[in-house]
Amino acid sequence: MATERWGNPVKVGFENADARTVNGPFDALKCLTDLWPANRGLRYLKARSVCRAALDGRKTAEEARAEFLAAAEEAKLKLH
Repeated sequence: MATERWGNPVKVGFENADARTVNGPFDALKCLTDLWPANRGLRYLKARSVCRAALDGRKTAEEARAEFLAAAEEAKLKLH
């Protein structure tokens, strides 16, 4: 399910990288793994888990999107 996309992509601004457009759980998991700031809280952990579950078909892509947005807010990232 790595190709599943969200109905409404999310554009996230990271401190040491250009803003990224996140189209679905796979992109979100890449951002959570490779670009996330050091301050990683409970929302970060839940987002990572739900994105993996969405890729496995155990959660929906939209559930992963909601958790990704919550993690971005927790990390005080800019959402465009």
